[in-house]
Amino acid sequence: MSDEIDTAADEQPRLRPRGSNQMGMRQFNERVVLQALRVHGSLAKADIARLTGLTAQTIGLITARLDEDQLLRREAPVRGRVGQPSVPLGLHPDGAFAVGIKIGRRSADWLLVDFTGQVRERLTLDYDFPDIPVLLPAIKSNLNRLLRKLGPLQDRVVGVGVAAPFQLGGWHRMLGLTGEQAQAWNDIDLAAEVQRLTELPVSFAKDTSAACVAELLQGRGRDLRSFLYLFMDTFVGGGLVLHSHLHRGIHGNAGAVASLPLQVAQAGGALPPQLISQASLWDLEQRYREHGLDAMAAYDARALQPPWLPHSREWIALAARALAQCVVSGTAFLDVEAVVMDGAIAPDLLRALCEQTRSSLDAYDWEGLHRPRLELGGIGSDARALGGALLPLHACFAPDHDTFLKG
Repeated sequence: MSDEIDTAADEQPRLRPRGSNQMGMRQFNERVVLQALRVHGSLAKADIARLTGLTAQTIGLITARLDEDQLLRREAPVRGRVGQPSVPLGLHPDGAFAVGIKIGRRSADWLLVDFTGQVRERLTLDYDFPDIPVLLPAIKSNLNRLLRKLGPLQDRVVGVGVAAPFQLGGWHRMLGLTGEQAQAWNDIDLAAEVQRLTELPVSFAKDTSAACVAELLQGRGRDLRSFLYLFMDTFVGGGLVLHSHLHRGIHGNAGAVASLPLQVAQAGGALPPQLISQASLWDLEQRYREHGLDAMAAYDARALQPPWLPHSREWIALAARALAQCVVSGTAFLDVEAVVMDGAIAPDLLRALCEQTRSSLDAYDWEGLHRPRLELGGIGSDARALGGALLPLHACFAPDHDTFLKG
């Protein structure tokens, strides 16, 4: 099958461009209406006017234009009230699409995401570590494969979002890589390489920041305004949400918990261990390998089954203590409502780790601090690729061009 993108049928309406810079008031109001529907679900026009503060006449004009662009769909009329039945409006799932691509140290994922944020198609490639000459052609092939599945709706794809570590070759000794292998990934401009493979606009975000965005927009972030986000993967990572915005920091590393030291450094002594060494699935992989077990069980349900279970329990105990220190340290600086934990691991293993971390937090003196809630995330392994897909959708349709405004 060819990797070339099929041409959409001439009779299919093209999605009207909605640039993210220098927005006029009309376009901004359109985005405010779409954001209200994205956050609150289907709404009658009167409810949209109440939530947005726009006049009924303005809402009528905006919804007519959005309906013409096939971005809205009408729900079943609500009867039983005085006067004419109201007709709720909702986002049309086929109104727009985006592709999210996650490039990780153990696998790559491609997600086709519709206008409502739902995953339509998913492709996965597993590996020990990504090889650039193999991965780049695979990115193009799988991207075009997803686009072909849309048929004439290809014209409604607004962009591609790539989520990957800033330095994929970082901590290469832990992964058993050569310095040359690591440097090859650290030197590559992944966003630019993907842009060469497609005519669609390409966005890039750090993988854990993208996962945090997915949690903010479609997970626990709907209820929480400020939270520290922890993502359990080959290497543990994180993100930070403050006042319903993703907070990147000056260098894009806000919430980069992997580098957190777990001990006080001693003058002239060895460097203290970092969180990455004790709370990452890499450590669980090593425990399995030492006992002749399949290391990839760290990412699926086998982790809580014999013969992996005893080693998983040992890892949970160690990782939970390290994560508890991370939570206490983060709370002292950030004063957030909650800490949200998610990851690329089996849900039962994540729940066990979360419960053990809560127990470990009981051992700390919380005087002078407000202990945050520790909660499970709502997205799971898809979070990084889903967050990547939300980048172009947000750029085209959300009112806040800065950073992922929720409400």
